[in-house]
Amino acid sequence: MKELRELTILGGIDKNGRREGVNRVLLKRGEIIGIVGPTGSGKSTLLNDVEQLAKGDTISRRTILINGVVADEDVRTNPKKRLVAQLSQRMHFLADLRVGEFLKIHARSRGRREEIVSEVLALANTLCGEPIVETDRLTTLSGGQCRALMTADIAIISDSTVVLVDEIENAGIKKQEALRLLSGKGKIVMVITHDPYIALIPPRRIVMRNGGMISLINRSEEEVRIHSRLIEIDDWICNLRERIRMGEVVCEK
Repeated sequence: MKELRELTILGGIDKNGRREGVNRVLLKRGEIIGIVGPTGSGKSTLLNDVEQLAKGDTISRRTILINGVVADEDVRTNPKKRLVAQLSQRMHFLADLRVGEFLKIHARSRGRREEIVSEVLALANTLCGEPIVETDRLTTLSGGQCRALMTADIAIISDSTVVLVDEIENAGIKKQEALRLLSGKGKIVMVITHDPYIALIPPRRIVMRNGGMISLINRSEEEVRIHSRLIEIDDWICNLRERIRMGEVVCEK
């Protein structure tokens, strides 16, 4: 298929079989959109629908359009044509490869040059506090290192144009930088979050309730101002966290 330019979510039904409050959400490349709602409200189901490129055949009966049309079965089922990547809460490597070997294999499989590995590592190391080196074994990486490595891998090596992110606030990485990195590479980024700092980064957010999309909120100017204050608070907390991790005793002055 031709390059993905836009993705459309057509509303389906909620857990009670009622039509969703949002009928249509159009997403363009480079856009970040938030997904918020209480536990059990259907946030993960929405991401699953996007990942499967649903065509009214899932429990929500939503339909996902690529460039305005339903994806054909080959695009839905052929891993080589996969359009969607996912950064989940629980990310662990099973293969006991060294980081450099893993990245080179992935680069070759995508037709990229192997020299790109150093670029991926350099980018990953801007996102987490614990440096990753080529000789590290994948199974020894921390949760934060895994997320940082996969974020950089998706940004530079992966062909997937849509990235689904589940609660990046728990990743132990620089979350705003990670989201902006992915969108800056032309990805469509959909992020589930319970964190107000993350929820107020995207210009729009989908509100989920009882399995359905109940509203689509555009970020207000007041929310932009609130987010600026949250950035200051988050910077302060991150600084405290790093100093405590390094063994310092912290105080107000």
